[in-house]
Amino acid sequence: MMRGETTQRSALDPEHLTGVLRSQGAAALRAEPELTLVLDGMELRRPEAAAQAHLMRVKALDGHWVNGYRSFNVLGLGEGKARGLLSHQLFSSNAPGFRSENQIIADAIAATEGALHDFAGPKTWAVDCGFDNDDVWWQIWGYPGSHVVCRLYHFERIVLWQTPAGTWEERYLDATFKHLRPLAVIETELEVRKHGQPRPKRQTITAQLSAVPLRVYAPEDHRRTQPVWLVRVNLNDCVNDPWYLLTDWPVADAASVQRVFRFYRRRWAVEDLFKFIKTCLGIEDVQLLDYDAIRTLVAFAWVAAGFLLHLGLTLDHAEVRLLAYLGGWEERPNRPPGKTILTRGLRRLLDLLVTQAVLQAHVREHGDLPPFVQRLLAAFPDRSHP
Repeated sequence: MMRGETTQRSALDPEHLTGVLRSQGAAALRAEPELTLVLDGMELRRPEAAAQAHLMRVKALDGHWVNGYRSFNVLGLGEGKARGLLSHQLFSSNAPGFRSENQIIADAIAATEGALHDFAGPKTWAVDCGFDNDDVWWQIWGYPGSHVVCRLYHFERIVLWQTPAGTWEERYLDATFKHLRPLAVIETELEVRKHGQPRPKRQTITAQLSAVPLRVYAPEDHRRTQPVWLVRVNLNDCVNDPWYLLTDWPVADAASVQRVFRFYRRRWAVEDLFKFIKTCLGIEDVQLLDYDAIRTLVAFAWVAAGFLLHLGLTLDHAEVRLLAYLGGWEERPNRPPGKTILTRGLRRLLDLLVTQAVLQAHVREHGDLPPFVQRLLAAFPDRSHP
């Protein structure tokens, strides 16, 4: 069923499943005056796994490398409560046909911009330091109305800085830090660790915001430049390093620098989604061996998240109802399925695939199933539908 081979009712491949989310997300966001597009990666970590197909090396939370898979995802956020998943791709660098992570990122940007081609308002891509890449920025800037707010990681890059005389001269990025001009001091709530605290927690902190105008070169063509602003966010009394954000939104005063800070803060919305999928849905506990089945199960996790976290899916969608029924839901007025029901439905899908994998492995090794199992399966000959 997960491979779409044993059902004639629904297409259950990952592209179709997330396609439902993508189309609903784009439709829900088109009426918004302005969008924030959060592009981020999620690791599916399987540190003890060895037999799952096409495992690659991914970073654990403590920084060391473990087995697993990666995905890139784009979450669209409106000014109000509207939000939607606009792109999802689970991949492994060891899978057949893999090209490169940069190509998957480029495809995610192109697919998202294509889905929003008729959106008239401004779009701001909020990305973390993993996307500190000139090619990513310039691809986004190639689309009408699209802007960038990116946390920087590479401080050694060459940029153009304007001297007091008005001329633009090349500098290493970190050499421009001394020219940052204070613009605002704000109070905000973040999950950080202050000095003297044993671990991070969500708490109120004070942040100092400063900025300096720069220009960056186009990749492979230094005749073209893009005006940008470097914004520093210094978190007072915290062990965290300052954030250095690059944006093409003009930053000249307290209001504009706070706006850039809010854009980057909105990136945490996708982190909350990842945490929900991993903890509430237990997606990192998957025992499936087949690579396509793993991709499909993760796509189903996004379907569940899409329903529970208001990403545009409702009980009118067959995919949501399938998960609900598998979880034991009985349709009643004003009683929609919750986390427990949808999680149980996902786990039953997982059990189905594990059972199929074990039976198939037994047949490959021994030539057939034990007589009792054969009789049991023969008692239920029509297994073409879930």
